[in-house]
Amino acid sequence: CSYSYRPQPDYAARKDGPDSPRPQASLGELDAAIGRLVDGYGAAGLEDVLWLAAGEYVITPVSQVGYPNRRLREAGLLELQVDGEGRETLDPGASRAWAMVDHQFAHVFVRNADDLDRAAAALSSDPAVEQVLRGEERGRLGLDHPRSGELIAIAKPEAWLAYYWWLEDASAPGFARTVDIHKKPGYDPVELCFDPATRSIPLNADLIRGSHGYPSGDAARRSVLVASDESAIASQPL
Repeated sequence: CSYSYRPQPDYAARKDGPDSPRPQASLGELDAAIGRLVDGYGAAGLEDVLWLAAGEYVITPVSQVGYPNRRLREAGLLELQVDGEGRETLDPGASRAWAMVDHQFAHVFVRNADDLDRAAAALSSDPAVEQVLRGEERGRLGLDHPRSGELIAIAKPEAWLAYYWWLEDASAPGFARTVDIHKKPGYDPVELCFDPATRSIPLNADLIRGSHGYPSGDAARRSVLVASDESAIASQPL
């Protein structure tokens, strides 16, 4: 078996929105990339090949962004370390609650059960948050396991959640303006908006126009599995 990840529609749709010209054009790039793979296998004499194309998720338009770590900060639950230049870094170990974001939802880790109500209320105060799940409620999404946050914050369908905790750009840590997946608590799609002029990542989460991760309760949020031989896929819908 061979596997290949093709990022063309993914990155463009998150940056510009799935219905904008750039991701539409990227479908042609994807088709050309797959064509080169097919031609390459054929040139190697491998023509009896089963091709499967699976969409990992569906990206939908977003026009709003939420900041769960800022809400927890305002509630007095987030702890920060400040360097000599006034730049703030999250201190998860000292925080009573903090959020690890993942596109349209966030795992929120709450150290003490006594703070659950306070943290949930803070998260719910964000206009971009649709619901906050706790305890067995997380099971509705298959997220009631030991590695889950004590709370799960879910963005509204047209919103996504950013990791930012600073209230002024001057207080952002240095790594916020770089591609640094190991220091940011969750994925930062704004990294797709790298500015060549400043050689940095802008601190403007509103630039992102597409996201994913909202519960797939309707067909428009479910991806596809396509096969070159229809008999390879079960007749039941996935």
